[in-house]
Amino acid sequence: MLDVIIAGAGPAGSVAALVLARAGARVLLLDRETFPRDKLCGDTVNPGAVARLRALGLEGGPLATARSLAGMRVSGPTTTVTAPYGDGQRALALTRRALDTWLLEAAIAAGARFESGLVVREPLVDDTRGRPLVRGLCVSRGSDAPATRLPAMITIAADGRRSTIARALGLVRHPTRPRRWAYGTYATGVTGLDEYGEMHIRPEWYAGVAPLADGLVNLCIVTQPEAGEAPMTVVTRTIARDTALAARFASAAFDSDVRVLGPLASDARAVGADGLLLAGDAAGFVDPLTGDGVRLAIESAELAAHEALRAIETGDMGAALVRLAFARRRAFGRKLSFNRALRWMVGSPAAVGLADIGARVVPGLVRQAVRYAGDVA
Repeated sequence: MLDVIIAGAGPAGSVAALVLARAGARVLLLDRETFPRDKLCGDTVNPGAVARLRALGLEGGPLATARSLAGMRVSGPTTTVTAPYGDGQRALALTRRALDTWLLEAAIAAGARFESGLVVREPLVDDTRGRPLVRGLCVSRGSDAPATRLPAMITIAADGRRSTIARALGLVRHPTRPRRWAYGTYATGVTGLDEYGEMHIRPEWYAGVAPLADGLVNLCIVTQPEAGEAPMTVVTRTIARDTALAARFASAAFDSDVRVLGPLASDARAVGADGLLLAGDAAGFVDPLTGDGVRLAIESAELAAHEALRAIETGDMGAALVRLAFARRRAFGRKLSFNRALRWMVGSPAAVGLADIGARVVPGLVRQAVRYAGDVA
């Protein structure tokens, strides 16, 4: 039997597999996609995430050629604040296609086994003891193919904000408000770029602009779309209605492939279940305003992997769940509260207006918020 099976080979799944394999665990990492694959994301690895990767011995690779960012430029309806990370710390801008493939290859090199093209149908649940115990996964190669049972001592769900596993066990919910969708694409020919990432917050939407290498720009717009609008229409309409962005994107050429994700927010009521641990977005997802999703994914994966190793050794899954819940509160409690407060703020036009005035009067608060969101040590 496998020691651990991990669903989802994004940053959370690959880092968990890396940590477990390095410790000698028998790990199977699976994903429905074939890598390399594209992923809707802001394509920015913040200073905290860079530090976590370095602590894991993960340097070089695509990080060596990524575009270095000195901080964030945050704009409201009338106010713009340039906020450096400071202390010599930098973020890195690179595509998730490159980052995720590199992390997956590191996990495989450490000894994890990887299988692509496997769709998780449901958790493999044992009810013989009077309460559900997750003992692996039922998977198939395609939604219509016969299911195969893959038993394991411990299962880690790192399969994203709409985790099949977490939803099957009633561990996550999607808040009724705010209900927003992300529209992500790439563009060239955008003017006014420098060594800062950008976040533009307006009463009905916000947009992240991340300059990548070779003049490529990642554009991600988060909004509530109008009924029946094509994804590219949402992107071009939003840009055209904003005077400052419209001028900078006037000569831009957009990638025709606009990826859509939504509704965005999800909250987890627990860190797992008997035999199961959650990691990454499967353990809760907040709107990507703060740009710290990759860092949260990496550290949550490390925490889940360490508790999985202790559970394998002791056989005490209940204690692992208690410890993981405590470790997550200590590591992320304040940060997630901060992120949820921002989620509420950008969902209220009145709050956006007040924040815009506050940024004009006390810009230092915005700079502090950017450092905190960037996990600057």
